[in-house]
Amino acid sequence: MNPIFYAFVVLLFVAVVLGTAGLYQWWNGRHGPAARRLEQRIQALSAGAQVQGERLTILKQHMLSESKQLDALMMHVPRVQMLDRIILQSGLSLTVGRLAGHSVLAVAIVAGAASFAPIPVPMPMIMLAGLAAFAFPTLRVLHKRRERLRVLEKQLPDAADMISRALRAGHSFPTSIGMLGSEFAEPMASEFRIVFDEINYGVALNEALMNLATRVPVPDLRYFVIAVLIQRETGGNLAEILDSIASLVRARLHLADKVRVLSAEGRLSAWILGLLPFVAGGVMQAMNPKFLAMLWQDPAGLKVTQVILASMVFGVMWMRRIVNIRV
Repeated sequence: MNPIFYAFVVLLFVAVVLGTAGLYQWWNGRHGPAARRLEQRIQALSAGAQVQGERLTILKQHMLSESKQLDALMMHVPRVQMLDRIILQSGLSLTVGRLAGHSVLAVAIVAGAASFAPIPVPMPMIMLAGLAAFAFPTLRVLHKRRERLRVLEKQLPDAADMISRALRAGHSFPTSIGMLGSEFAEPMASEFRIVFDEINYGVALNEALMNLATRVPVPDLRYFVIAVLIQRETGGNLAEILDSIASLVRARLHLADKVRVLSAEGRLSAWILGLLPFVAGGVMQAMNPKFLAMLWQDPAGLKVTQVILASMVFGVMWMRRIVNIRV
């Protein structure tokens, strides 16, 4: 065999090994465990901490997107930090730029599906479907945020009990927070782990707790933070205070569950009455496309459609206000 051929094979093998190692190092540096932890800390600072303007700009530039053009565009969007905070509270591994990209992609999918549909789809229905597709990623983030905050609210009594037991065992309050972050269930553990890391990095305890209350907009957790801050100023038995907070939160959650069960029929009625016209209209459009054509071809039909949609929106919002009982 030709020695050049053997040299080529050896060099090709070395190139493949080095290329594979380089790809692994690139992936591990951007998506590995250490990178995910760093991303979580930076996102927590960007969305929930009290930082100065220049540092906040740097953090927002990191969190919005890796694309410079999209980053520059997002920096001019008002209240982008609030959207970043909502994404953080949802627990999803997203950025503002990715969320915007998902919304645009959903609209493109709807437009493509409408163009290849076997039956002609009216333009108003395409526009309505495109609007729903554009809002779907944001609604999904809001839904995940609401679920995560509900879980954090239910975990708070047990977390307060754990801190109280650690204090009675002789541990300091920062050490109790560290134990909670390492031994408690998610997602409460990750939030208190951030508090413990901030304290270790030199952030004052009061500021770290206020950052926690900013990241997690749960009223009971804010009561917990206020009680701890007042106790640090005035003194007292913090363990007994936390026990009282835990029992009070448990009683409130128990009453809220009763109210939620009693109002379940009203919420189900709102969903059925809100979705039934669209389902029935979609079935009728599929069976007889000419039957509903007058609703968007005739001027009187357009006015009737607008009045009906406005009435439905008003009715759904009113029913939601009735069944949404705050405890």
